[in-house]
Amino acid sequence: MSFLYREVWFGRVWRVNATRLVRDLDDGTIVLWVPRSAPAKFPVRPDGSEIRIPTAEWVLADRAAGGDGLGLVRPGAGHSIWVNWDERGTVAYWYVNFERDVRRTPVGVDFVDEKLDLVIRPDGHVVWKDEDELDEAARLGLLDADAVRARAQSVLEEWPFPTGWEDWRPDPAWPLPALSDGWDRVE
Repeated sequence: MSFLYREVWFGRVWRVNATRLVRDLDDGTIVLWVPRSAPAKFPVRPDGSEIRIPTAEWVLADRAAGGDGLGLVRPGAGHSIWVNWDERGTVAYWYVNFERDVRRTPVGVDFVDEKLDLVIRPDGHVVWKDEDELDEAARLGLLDADAVRARAQSVLEEWPFPTGWEDWRPDPAWPLPALSDGWDRVE
């Protein structure tokens, strides 16, 4: 069964990924599987180029997930953590996505992305990703860059890696998730 992971801006779907709900944990964490090639949509301009900072107007284009990942999404945490594997099934990196207003919906999970991401390699090397987008979104009044950076620093101080999900593998019989009916309706 498909479970949608949707970024929402201005009351509309900005990005959407077809995922599979793996488990609801007792602490409220929602565990999602995004397999390589799962369908997704992302915002583009009329010329087809990707839009990275939310604007008032956009259309969505199709694309497929580029890799295998397992997301640990917890409403109220201010971030999700994704375990990403390479083609051999080895952990390639952890990806921390900073987000707010995470909520469960009838079709999946909706959130507002706060642009900053952390990429943590298995050797402990940390990359702060998309700081330019964070600053631009803050300049436009879409978020508070200092607060997002402070949350990122807190995650690094807590150091939740490994997550305990690194050896998890999906059931090989699971079909590729799809963008289910209603993927574009925000309630």
